[in-house]
Amino acid sequence: MYVRVPVRWLHAYRIHLALFVVGFVGYCGIVGGRLWRQSSDPHFVYQADAWLHGELAITPPPAKGDDWAKVETVVLRDGRTVRGRRLQTRPVFRMVGGDTVPATDIVSTQGSTYYVSFPPLPAVIMLPAAIAGGRRGNDVLPTVLCAALILPLAFATLRRLAAAGQSERTIGDDLWLTLALGFGTVLYFSAVQGRVWFTAHVVGVLLALGYAWASIEARRPLVAGLCLGLAAITRTPMAFMFPLFVLEATRMAGGVRTLRLGRIERNIYLRQVARPLLWFAAPVVVIAIGAAAYNLVRFGEPTEFGHSYLYVRQQAQIEAHGLFSFHYLARNLAVAFTLLPEVPEKGPLVQISGHGLALWVTTPAFFLLLWPRVRPPIHRALWITVALVAIPTFFYQNSGWVQFGYRFSLDYTPFLILLLAVGGRRLGWGTRTLLALGIAINLFGAWSFINHPEYYRVGGGAYGTVVAH
Repeated sequence: MYVRVPVRWLHAYRIHLALFVVGFVGYCGIVGGRLWRQSSDPHFVYQADAWLHGELAITPPPAKGDDWAKVETVVLRDGRTVRGRRLQTRPVFRMVGGDTVPATDIVSTQGSTYYVSFPPLPAVIMLPAAIAGGRRGNDVLPTVLCAALILPLAFATLRRLAAAGQSERTIGDDLWLTLALGFGTVLYFSAVQGRVWFTAHVVGVLLALGYAWASIEARRPLVAGLCLGLAAITRTPMAFMFPLFVLEATRMAGGVRTLRLGRIERNIYLRQVARPLLWFAAPVVVIAIGAAAYNLVRFGEPTEFGHSYLYVRQQAQIEAHGLFSFHYLARNLAVAFTLLPEVPEKGPLVQISGHGLALWVTTPAFFLLLWPRVRPPIHRALWITVALVAIPTFFYQNSGWVQFGYRFSLDYTPFLILLLAVGGRRLGWGTRTLLALGIAINLFGAWSFINHPEYYRVGGGAYGTVVAH
């Protein structure tokens, strides 16, 4: 009896286990010896180690890495000691909390404090690494393990779509789509980095899939809310994933047609909608309160993760236009949809701009999303979710620089894969060729991004050390 249960479980989940192994081996094959070393930007390990020592700030200051939040402590002419940062575009000191004073009021500087400006959930995942190695803990291996988990979870989500009657895909079709997500999108080059920006993307994709799995037919409202809340404190644009569950809960309750009936039916409908939505909202609210308190203690504002205090060369641009602005829209749309590889006069056969390649270049199969054969009920909910998650990044001050492909698309790539599944176009030789082409393209990106910087161009020439911002 005690032997049969695990054997039966192993048999039931043999495909999922095999996909995990395929993902782990596929990513490790690119990572190589870096799997056992800390990356160049181990912010989440530093944060985890700081927590273990009862600190929120990174003390002593970080020894390496980019994109730290820097808060300066100064003494003012009126005797107050305040925290904040000096602006580059005008002689002003912006205090934590948002108030400003003239820079001429500063009489002395007491030093600077550094923080991790990225939302904190991935740092929780790095706690075992920090326990084992302190600030030298390995952030590459945990990232690869999370990436390998994406494949079985993607397959499980695709099969749930089929079980719900929203997808006509066979197991073979879903395996193709799973491999396309794992190796045929910019997830591939992101999964093999281990650095702060890419770790956040990997964890975000994992949580997006968990959210989608739980949202189909609104079957698991508590899990959906938990995944949404955790995704929001991993990649903030992913807070806008909420339409998928809300629309599925509404659909399962009978939709707007029921509202045209009498008062009794209307009350039943509201109860049927309210119950899953309350369960869904509960973990989101709890996580939001915790994140707000965390931000308030560090930066004096509940919604400030620290990006306003980024110690980067774009500081003047951020001061002039803000973190989000129409000013950035044209550039970001060009990066997402128009950038092609370049053919230099000298050097390698191709070079890629520091802004990366367009979304349809790295994953050609996404063209098929424009011509779905069928549109099941979940089709609209998925597209609304994609749109709401994507829009903030198009107005963001950063394009993803430096990257192989448009990495911000990973915030909604899992939903694009689900749209390929529900769109119903047959996975014949043409579609499979596009999926295989995407795998080949992203294999090149994963192989070249760190190990062969000669394929990447920033400014006037090849970028010696590929660093994202």
